[in-house]
Parts: sequence; C-alpha cells; structure tokens
Amino acid sequence: RSSFTSLVVGVFVVYVVHTCWVMYGIVYTRPCAGDANCIQPYLARRPKLQLSVYTTTRSSLGAENNVDLVLNVEDFDVESRFERTVNVSVPKKTRNNGTLYAYIFLHHAGILPWHDGKQVHLVSPLTTYMIPKPEEVNLLTGESASQQQIESEKKPSSALDEPVSHWRPRLTLNVMVDDFVFDGSSLPADVHRYMKMVQLGKTVHYLPILFIDQLSNRVKDLMIINRSTTELPLTVSYDKISLGRLRFWIHMQDAVYSLQQFGFSEKDADEVKGIFVDTNLYFLALTFFVAAFHLLFDFLAFKNDISFWKKKKSMIGMSTKAVLWRCFSTVVIFLFLLDEQTSLLVLVPAGIGAAIELWKVKKALKMTVAWRGLRPEFQFGTYSESERKTEEYDTQAMKYLSYLLYPLCVGGAIYSLLNIKYKSWYSWLINSFVNGVYAFGFLFMLPQLFVNYKMKSVAHLPWKAFTYKASAAHPTAFNTFIDDVFAFIITMPTSHRLACFRDDVVFLVYLYQRWLYPVDKSRTNEFGESYEEQPKRKPHAD
Repeated sequence: RSSFTSLVVGVFVVYVVHTCWVMYGIVYTRPCAGDANCIQPYLARRPKLQLSVYTTTRSSLGAENNVDLVLNVEDFDVESRFERTVNVSVPKKTRNNGTLYAYIFLHHAGILPWHDGKQVHLVSPLTTYMIPKPEEVNLLTGESASQQQIESEKKPSSALDEPVSHWRPRLTLNVMVDDFVFDGSSLPADVHRYMKMVQLGKTVHYLPILFIDQLSNRVKDLMIINRSTTELPLTVSYDKISLGRLRFWIHMQDAVYSLQQFGFSEKDADEVKGIFVDTNLYFLALTFFVAAFHLLFDFLAFKNDISFWKKKKSMIGMSTKAVLWRCFSTVVIFLFLLDEQTSLLVLVPAGIGAAIELWKVKKALKMTVAWRGLRPEFQFGTYSESERKTEEYDTQAMKYLSYLLYPLCVGGAIYSLLNIKYKSWYSWLINSFVNGVYAFGFLFMLPQLFVNYKMKSVAHLPWKAFTYKASAAHPTAFNTFIDDVFAFIITMPTSHRLACFRDDVVFLVYLYQRWLYPVDKSRTNEFGESYEEQPKRKPHAD
C-alpha cells in the first residue's frame, strides 16, 4: 500500500513540474536573435489609430451596409485604459430570439475601416442562448417581486424550457503593446492566429494584435432579451496587455471552449471562467497549486478512508450518530447542488462523496446490529463493554444537542418560508435542510468529541484518513487549511465560506484531544487488538 501511495505522490509531483514547465513556455517567448527572418511590431512606428465598434445581425461582414456604429474612439491610445457604456439598438430579428454580433475595428485615424488595408478586426457575439432560470415566488402568497413572472405567463409552458437569447452587457478589449520582435521561423501557434503581417520595404511587420477577452462574460451578468426591448446597455472596456498574459489568456479561453465542445453548458464553463476572472495572476498561480494539492489529498483521503472502513469490525469509539449525520448532510448538499443546477465540476465530486457516505452508513449499521446480539463474537469481552459505553455516550451527547438543534432548524425553515422566495416546495425543503447543514453542522461533529472525552482516548479514530480529509466523524487536517485558502481566493456563498472556518474550530479541538489523550498501547484498538499483547505460543511437547 505504501508503494502505491508513493507512486501516486510521484505521479503528482511529475504532473506539477510538467505543468510549471508548460506554463513557463507559455508566458516566456524567445525573441528573434538576428536581423534575418524577424517580424517587427507595427506599433513601434507610433501610428495614429482609431477604434470603431459596429453591430449587425450578420456573422460575416462584406460591406458597410446594414451595420450600426455604436462606439468611435478617435486618437485611440493603446497605452490608456478606458471604460464606456453605450446604448445599443436591438433589431427586431434579435428580439425574436435572434443573434447580434459586434465587429471591432482598429484602423488608421480618419479612414473608414473598409478602406484601410492595414486595419485589424475581430467579431464577437453579443448574445448567447440559455434556458431562463425559473422564477422564484413566495410559496404561501404566490407573489413575485419582478416582472419576469408576468412575461412568462404570456408564453406557453413548453417555451419556458427552451433556450432564449440573452444579452452580454460587457465587451472587454485588449491590445498587445510590447515592442516584441518575433522570430518568423518559430512563431507561437497561439498568437499566430491573431497576427496579421504586412510588408513594409524589406521588413515584415505585424499589425497591432487585437484580442477580445471572452472570460469576462459571466452568466450572472446576462440579461434576457424581451420582445419589447428596443435598447440595451453595453459596457466597452479596454486595457493593454503584455505578450505573456495574452498567450496565457488565449490558452485559458481555448480550454473553456474545449469544455463546451465536450458538452459543458454555458453555466458549467462559467464556473471555470470565475477562477481566472475573479483572481489576479499571482492568486491564480496559488489557486493552481492549492487545487492540485486539494486533488491529491482528496484521493489519498478516499483511499485511506475506504481502507479504514473495510478493515473495521466494530463501532468501538465511533459515533454512529455522527456517521449518519455525515451521510445525511452530504446527500442533502448533493441534492441542493443538483436543484441549483450547479456546474458538473462541483456536482460530480459531491455525488461520488455521497455514494461513499451511503456505503459507510450501510457498513456502520451492520456493525451496530452485530454487536447487539446477532453475532456471538461481539457478545463478550472488551468489545461488548466498549461498544456499550460508546453507544451510551453517543446517545447522551445527541440528547443534549437536540434541545438546541431542532428548534433552530424548525424556526429557520418557517422564517425562510415566510420571507424568502423559492422556485417550488421541493426547493424550499432542500434549502431548509442545507441551511441546517451549513449553520448547525458542527453540532453534529460534537458527539464524537463527547465520546472521545468520556472514553479518554482517540486511538479509535482513522488518523491516516484524518490527515488528508474528513472521515465520517471528524473534520479535515490538511484540507482544513486548503479550504481556508479557497475561502479567500475563490468566489463562494457566504454560508459555505463560514462552514470552512466552522470546521477549523472542531479540528483544533480534535488536535487538543490528540495531545490530551495519547495513544495507550495497552488499550485495544478498533480491531480488538493490543500492541502489548504477545501472541500465545503452544507449549512444547516435552
């Protein structure tokens, strides 16, 4: 087993080193060494440029007909950032669930882009198709605060499940401003498709590299386009970008596009976008390493936790109530994520964790039934006395906690029903359960602390699995600190962020108990064995 773990850790180290090497190759580009076959930057000639943004319903633009000019920036300075909000007229075709495109031209000042041979342009859709989010209403009164409910009532019920056109209110532009000289024989493939070369005398120049940041388009900013909408706001923002960051951003956009080609929806891809957009480059590197270690610890935790429960023959020192609560909370969180249509990146690991917790409950219940009389080997000796005390302490702890827990859960559910709007009764039920899990979940970790206190021992806990991740009865060790880092650098609900620090409190108490109750090698462990017991030898014949 140790060799398998070493192999996994070795593969992980190789993966991290290889990823760092690939990232270095992306952010660092070797410049041209000599004068031959070099491609010079056209921006080094300091031309007077103009930025123009047009809109049209056509995906291909052949002439200047049927286009609307929405933004014109004369004397465009590539070094100066800006942000401007304009109102865009929405054509009738777009209002009828159609598409609208933006054409961005960077051309010489005073010349129309169609007449400029040295212009560069890109096209970006200003609309996308998504299934509208169900309207949330007060379940008791049926009232809704928004007018979207009125609009939905005018449509047939089948139309509410069909994708409709949504408006992207932000358009983020970048121009690579580094005076970098490329080697024509080894052009990076990622930048090459954004480059347009011109021959000026004996020297080849590349025109300004224009880039549209698609990662900044988030699902939370999308707006439904109604048939009555004639104008919509569009925020056009510009900022310069370095060559290294440009290449990195191109690779990230390609990765998100690949996810969508594999079947990820717009909302699934949005979860990946949030990692890059909501954090700066340094935090992004930290996020990568934290996520990599999180993945490693998750794998080792699953391996050791499953191995621990496979070997376990009894529930000595283990809180059955805590095992049941862990399973219940994991399944509720999975159903909550499913109801919220959360990204598959979050939903799939939650589903795997729920399946493992269900298996552990089945195993724990079999062992609990066994020591109560169905198997004779659990009816005598240390097993019977130890498990009887464990069950007694576990029940006693839950009795005290129930006095506080049940009124709070019921009161919170009633309050949310009266004051918060939901999609359905099922959504309210799942939200009530998950709020109880987040807000009071640490109370169900306390029975294990109480059992440890009464038995004056922690030898019965799976400390190897505990080192990596929470098992059925205790919080994380390494992952506790990893989750704390995620709570600061990753966008998440406030309740989930507080839950990370909630686990820290219980974790510190476990560490204190680990120090307070050192392992007694004369005490029987979870397998009914003692380290100081000597195997009985058969007497000699003589």
